[in-house]
Amino acid sequence: MATIKDVARYTGLSIATISKYLNGGNVLEDNRRRIGAAIEQLDYKVNHAARALKTNKTMTVGVLLPSLYTPFFALICADIEQFLKAHGYSMIVCSYHDDPAEEILKLRFLQGLNIDGIIVAPTGVTADELTALKTPIVLMDRSIPGLDSVVTDNIAAVHDAVEELIVHGHRRIGMIVGPLAVTTAFERKLGYERAFADYNLTVDENLIRVGGYDIASGYREMLELLNMDPPPTAVMASSHDITVGAIMAAYERKLKIPEDISFVGYDEEQITKVFDPPVTTVLQPMEEIAQSVTELLVRRMGGDDNGHPQLIRLKTTLVRHQSIGTIG
Repeated sequence: MATIKDVARYTGLSIATISKYLNGGNVLEDNRRRIGAAIEQLDYKVNHAARALKTNKTMTVGVLLPSLYTPFFALICADIEQFLKAHGYSMIVCSYHDDPAEEILKLRFLQGLNIDGIIVAPTGVTADELTALKTPIVLMDRSIPGLDSVVTDNIAAVHDAVEELIVHGHRRIGMIVGPLAVTTAFERKLGYERAFADYNLTVDENLIRVGGYDIASGYREMLELLNMDPPPTAVMASSHDITVGAIMAAYERKLKIPEDISFVGYDEEQITKVFDPPVTTVLQPMEEIAQSVTELLVRRMGGDDNGHPQLIRLKTTLVRHQSIGTIG
């Protein structure tokens, strides 16, 4: 069986260059072609088990998500894979289906694979449970005190979006938010409340609808808002799937946006352009989130604990379209 030394002799390149190629690192194109040809000619196979025993590293990172169906996480995951590849790491992705009991089981499953680090968007797991895994961990999208986290500025994001509605004359503004036990949802609700406070407006708690981060919740809670007497003049959805479900409900009621109701969505601008008119949307910097999560985890896996725990909070962008009408 061919070894990495055989590939080195065949190509005339160093073992370090070949190892970098095998781990997905950046290698000169000419060297890449020579190594690829040598691997095919010699029928070289990487012995991952032997490499792990020798280096005590599997060069693999686990990524644990609440759902694989949500475009937000799917798009970030695709970017994480590319950033990890540039550092020579592979990725294993799991979902716990928004089930806290399954969440800890999946974390222990990943730990059992002897992976080098974990990226997780947590729901119910505690800091103690994560620390007990004895594996470098960086949280994504959600934070837990005492642990490294990369999040967006949810409070400012929703504050600015609700403020946009307020300056257009809206006062009865509905909001559909995810489970408040999740820090992301709690912070977005807080952003809504702060916008009202800044304009000396009273919050009607009945206009804040709490559901899940899914299309069905967006649809159901939007109908609840539309059934109110009087209904809100504007609604803000706080995730991609909630946005889709809420607009489905509005269309089902034959409502026109913004003539009958104004609307602000969240995440993934392309889908909002499918609607007529395109929806004003809060965009999260998905590529920047992926890069920040990856680089922080790579540092931790390399033994750099400087600044731990680190909370990286990234800015969002409010992309204005034609879904907000003016009152008064």
